[in-house]
Amino acid sequence: MIRLPSSLVLPLVLLGLGAPAPALARPPEAPVSAAPAAAADRARMNQRVFDAVWEEVRRAYYDPGLHGVDWRAARETWRPRALAAQDERQLYRALSGMLDLLDDDHAGAQPPAGVRRQEALRQRRAVIGFTLAREADATYRVEQVRAGSPADEAGIGLGWRLRAIDGQDWGPDFDVVEGREVRLSLIDDAGAERETVVVPRVMEPIPAFSADRSRPGVVVLRAEGFEAGLGRWVAEQLRDVAPETDIVLDLRSNPGGRLNEVEAVLACFLPRGQEWARRTGRNGRVVVLRAQSGCGGRDAPLTNDLAVLVDGASRSAAELTPAALQQFNRAVVVGEKTAGAVLISQDTDLPDGGRLTLSRADLVMRDGARLEKTGVTPDAVVPRSIQDRREGRDPQLEAAIELLARS
Repeated sequence: MIRLPSSLVLPLVLLGLGAPAPALARPPEAPVSAAPAAAADRARMNQRVFDAVWEEVRRAYYDPGLHGVDWRAARETWRPRALAAQDERQLYRALSGMLDLLDDDHAGAQPPAGVRRQEALRQRRAVIGFTLAREADATYRVEQVRAGSPADEAGIGLGWRLRAIDGQDWGPDFDVVEGREVRLSLIDDAGAERETVVVPRVMEPIPAFSADRSRPGVVVLRAEGFEAGLGRWVAEQLRDVAPETDIVLDLRSNPGGRLNEVEAVLACFLPRGQEWARRTGRNGRVVVLRAQSGCGGRDAPLTNDLAVLVDGASRSAAELTPAALQQFNRAVVVGEKTAGAVLISQDTDLPDGGRLTLSRADLVMRDGARLEKTGVTPDAVVPRSIQDRREGRDPQLEAAIELLARS
């Protein structure tokens, strides 16, 4: 299935959205006599996983020239490191090191723990209750803290930096297990070190989509990701909306998702069959992307005034949607410049339960704009600081509502 990159491989890391707990919180130590056999099994699996990743890139990456990377030389460098890996963390760090040579935000290998966490995203699961955003210096900053979660109860604040988790660097191989203590080392916004212990517990999932109608004459539609059903949900929310009602589509911190959901959402606001972008695969074949027919059975798209909220963590599908609306002057885009991570990717399962995400096609907007590495520049650039968020202010949303009221 062709899709746009998901949160599996993006800098917004969904920490604390753990998989269901296994029967044992920590596996018993293996007998000494079993160590050589276990090491041999580990090495064989390392080889299978590495070779699967290397071959898939060679065979299927959208750019046959692999961005100028000598892929055989990359294999000679990284394969010995991968085969020598003693655990999942070391293996996937070797894979990431090789994939980083492509300079492509969409090329990434997710370890089995990360896959389990992603698949449990909309299920009841054990959580710590905060998300992390990766900074330019490869450190991680607390991006969100869920109300009523263990992280919230521990007093962890927005903007704090994570130094260590259980005494080591955080990695996507980390599993969150109900009832098992997690020791966190953080730096608060004043630069002071904070050590705390949290106990993950099961919480209900955060809804993928939500609607806010608390303001007269305005409906705010929030999408956590371009997940299955988004287009249908948007159509349902707008089924009986009055023509004078303003619409705000909130795509902030949205990591993207399914391309067909982009087309379904656009169908609510663009004419049926409207071309909005073109994609080009490895073989050079060009495919025209169009808004899907209808929006919940409508004969014509909505004409309501529309604003789209974006920020630096809006990626892939959450960039394509505002860009498509912007190029037809159909919406005012408000917030901060988006991530510039816009290629069409596809996931491949790996032998150990991990997953490879790889770019399979290039994409250019109908007006010729190429968003990869450039992103979407809002019509109204409005920052939102950590302090704004701590104090419950949302200048971006307020600016969008004000702009719509003027139109």
